[in-house]
Amino acid sequence: MAGEQRLVPAADGTRIFAELHGPDRSGVAPLLCLPGLTRNGRDFEPVVDRYASERRVLTVDFRGRGRSENAADPLTYRPDVELADTLAVLDAFGLHRAAVLGTSRGGIVGLLMSAIAPDRVCGLCLNDIGPRIEPAGLLRIMGYVGFEMVFPDWNSGARAYGATAPGFVDVSEEQWQTAVQRAYVRRQDGRITPYYDMKLSATLPSRQDVEAGKTPELWSLLPALAGKPVTCLRGDASDLLSRDTVNRLCTELPQTDAIEVPGRGHVPFLDEPESVAALDRWLARIDGVA
Repeated sequence: MAGEQRLVPAADGTRIFAELHGPDRSGVAPLLCLPGLTRNGRDFEPVVDRYASERRVLTVDFRGRGRSENAADPLTYRPDVELADTLAVLDAFGLHRAAVLGTSRGGIVGLLMSAIAPDRVCGLCLNDIGPRIEPAGLLRIMGYVGFEMVFPDWNSGARAYGATAPGFVDVSEEQWQTAVQRAYVRRQDGRITPYYDMKLSATLPSRQDVEAGKTPELWSLLPALAGKPVTCLRGDASDLLSRDTVNRLCTELPQTDAIEVPGRGHVPFLDEPESVAALDRWLARIDGVA
């Protein structure tokens, strides 16, 4: 489903790609979709297909990912800069408030947005991310981010892509093909490569710090979400989001609707029945009909 596409200039001039789908309906909150570290707005195609008939759905490619421009300074590949870019995109489309759906890195940006610009967030859904990131999952991701991978065809790309995502079961070849065609791109020379700037790794923590447990935790941001609808999806085999973190999240924000998605690691595709039902409930809470 094609929407209104824009390249929105960020404060430093980097142009951020965003696409707005769906009608503007009174009493229905726009849905803002923020992708994972190396991913882009195409990850939310199932979400757009389901909800764009009833509300505005805005997907964003963070700087250096997908159809956004690469940053001149790779040290700007940080959640605080990505938040500033996202707010600029919202302003460009004339959207003041939104329900925020964040996958992995996008969820971190959503947590920051809830604390720094709370009047712009009417609810938050975290897709396999929380205030604490498990070192094992982060180390796995650091093992491939920034390393050039080139494939001659989509089949070989899909096999390699699935190999970087442990914990997934009952995923068909067609599903992996769909997933890789969202996250990778065919270049003009025919090569198939990840669809992000390889310099994205510039702001990742050091392996030594991660192994020593020196990774930031974001529990202090949660009070900004008090009273707002919160949902947390966790792949039941996720190595990035632990059950302990989800349990603590539910303790600190008792309104949290926590769901485990069976047969999924990091991250659920958002087309699973459990994910769809959870998103339906969350949006109904935000719109005040549940």
